[in-house]
Amino acid sequence: MVCLPNPFKSLLFLIAIFASTTFSSKNITIHEDKVVFGAGCFWSVEKKFAELSGVINVESGYADGIGLEPKYTEITKFKNKFNPNNFAEVVQVTYDRNSISLTDLIKFFFELHDPTQKNRQGNDIGTQYRSLILFNDQSEEMLSIELKDEYQILLRKEGYGDIVTDIKKLKKFYPAEEYHQDYLVKNPNGYCPDHSTGIVFKEVEKPKIDNSYLLAGKNILVLDSEFCPYCTKLKNEVLSDYEGSIPLHYRYSSELHDLQLSSPTWATPTIFFIEDGVEKFSLQGFVQRENFYKALGIFKLGESEAYSVAFNQGTDPVFCKEYELFKDTPEGVFIDKLSGAPLFDTKDRFNSRTGWLSFTKPVDGSVTEHMDYSYGMTRVEIKSKSSGIHLGHVFQDGPNGLPRYCINATVLEFVPRNI
Repeated sequence: MVCLPNPFKSLLFLIAIFASTTFSSKNITIHEDKVVFGAGCFWSVEKKFAELSGVINVESGYADGIGLEPKYTEITKFKNKFNPNNFAEVVQVTYDRNSISLTDLIKFFFELHDPTQKNRQGNDIGTQYRSLILFNDQSEEMLSIELKDEYQILLRKEGYGDIVTDIKKLKKFYPAEEYHQDYLVKNPNGYCPDHSTGIVFKEVEKPKIDNSYLLAGKNILVLDSEFCPYCTKLKNEVLSDYEGSIPLHYRYSSELHDLQLSSPTWATPTIFFIEDGVEKFSLQGFVQRENFYKALGIFKLGESEAYSVAFNQGTDPVFCKEYELFKDTPEGVFIDKLSGAPLFDTKDRFNSRTGWLSFTKPVDGSVTEHMDYSYGMTRVEIKSKSSGIHLGHVFQDGPNGLPRYCINATVLEFVPRNI
């Protein structure tokens, strides 16, 4: 074996690469969708929708008009105040449907204004202020009508009249002028009326998942979804046999409370590497097994001799402290430090007096062999089949004509055998 130079000058760069990596739509499932609502002055409607968890973006604009330009100076002209063809002030809500449902958004829409007022909301009078849901397909239309009927029953019980909300197919959304976007962020004391009736849909209590044990120590969190082929692919091809010491958890976007995550959660799968509840970096989209374990190596091993051995074909110092710990253990199995897969058994261990752990054989099917011509030598390199990390080399000078698997102790963990 040959020691290699310290590789860690590039470790922070690797972390930055992992943290900023983006993937094409070929290996992620996008959960982003859009819906358009009109509920009076778009300044306040935009602000209120933007406050919802799961909403990615809200844009003020105009829709459902004909015969005039979709501009603020046009729709506010007196001649268009009661023009049935006038454009309405609307907002286009972009949301993560894996975190908030269209049902929740439509319910919120009805609750934030008075849908029984025709062509007005409070003192804002005119066709530009009409109540409006602009759907994209028939399923959204049916859902809107169903929730409208449900809300109508609740309103009638409180003495309100008929809902006058128009439910139509969206033809085109026209973004409003830039000064209207995020208006109340730019003008905190600006006009923000509240025209809600105070009547709300019956809330369904959802059990809250416990994330408390994710707030201490290192954890791997996979952002999952019920409708995500790449999540299934990641589980089957990369994570199904993971047995490492860092716990692996699955969550939906709506179950990420109490965690400090900086990466977006509108696409799945996303693998978060978190410590004490705080994201260190993430991988978005389906990733190959090799890339997952390299990221895990950065997360778990950091700037250590073990990382050098695992990913840069480094070599433990002779008689290193891990060797001294592992050379005389009780009966048991040595496992891959990252994947947790069994690699070598103590019953196959022997003292080669080389200063490195030596075995006559690996656990069946646990390693792969690769020709290694580095440093002017011809050797057979041994890698872990589960994670692909470098373990050492095999030589043909073991006891009684058997091979000698010369293995670095720093990339192993030991599990005693249950007797």
